[in-house]
Amino acid sequence: MDQYREYILDFLKKILETESPSGFCYNIMSIIEKEAEKMGCSMEFTNKGCGVIEIEGKSEEVLGLSAHVDTLGAMVRSIKSNGTIRLTSIGGYLMNSIEGEYCKIFTRDGKEYEGTILTTKPSVHVFSDASEHKRIEENMEVRIDENVSSKEDVEKLGIEVGNFIAFDPRVRITKSGYIKSRHLDDKAGIATIFGLMKYIKDNDIMPRNTLKIFISTYEEVGHGSSYIPQDITEMIAIDMGAMGDDLCCTEHDVSICVKDSSGPYDYNIINKLASIAKEKELGYALDVYPHYGSDVSASLRAGNNIRGALIGPGVHASHGMERTHIEGVLNTLKLLSEYVK
Repeated sequence: MDQYREYILDFLKKILETESPSGFCYNIMSIIEKEAEKMGCSMEFTNKGCGVIEIEGKSEEVLGLSAHVDTLGAMVRSIKSNGTIRLTSIGGYLMNSIEGEYCKIFTRDGKEYEGTILTTKPSVHVFSDASEHKRIEENMEVRIDENVSSKEDVEKLGIEVGNFIAFDPRVRITKSGYIKSRHLDDKAGIATIFGLMKYIKDNDIMPRNTLKIFISTYEEVGHGSSYIPQDITEMIAIDMGAMGDDLCCTEHDVSICVKDSSGPYDYNIINKLASIAKEKELGYALDVYPHYGSDVSASLRAGNNIRGALIGPGVHASHGMERTHIEGVLNTLKLLSEYVK
């Protein structure tokens, strides 16, 4: 699988640099659709903009593979009298993780403006309590990089309530193989799936079961795959593996999640995945993620009649300045490629 390293890294960088907070995924889904076409696959869209890519298998039984393109982000909640923006968060993250971050604001008429996210007391030279100032949503604002000093100035730019705000991902790929960026959750999973699709195409492989690849656009807000094609009987989410506390996963491993906030994943699928990982001598870990939910979680909660599992490369500092390693991505790809044969 090492021959897919460059393809995965190039595609991952491309999608990381394409803004896609939940609900604002139209541009990135166009990129995904075009990439699928390069693999000889077409992509159908659900009513809410999720994508479905089908790859014919030897059996009519359908295995779903899901990953999500949507990311954390924000929206304009209100425009303040001094010309700054109060934001409302999209997805769950700590406010201190976005303090000082560059961002883009997208207007409804297609304009883009740059800004910086700061606290309302951003300078220690001015505010004696700047360090104690609580990093909570109402104490955060966006400083717009335009000549504005009033609400009216901002409105003249076309900025209004409900405009999307995307964070600068700050993508870096090091010579040592580390990938550090915002939004590896779950664009690393998307790149892994496309690595699998390229592997299948290049080697003229027909999977054991028909594959339906589900590209979710609302995972970060909890309902990404609440609807899935009804012929899917088994579904594996390819998302990030969390790290820290008593968890075993590293950035070099493929994580196999046995349980998250939605409860245990399917016993037989987990056993098979772990058996493959052990047999193929992959770097892997079995872990429990108590504060985590996946596209499979959303699908099960919506009442879909499926067996489900969750795997993905280990990601450090999730929902913050994230980092993984190409070996973790490749171990995930190797596990998936063996599972679908």
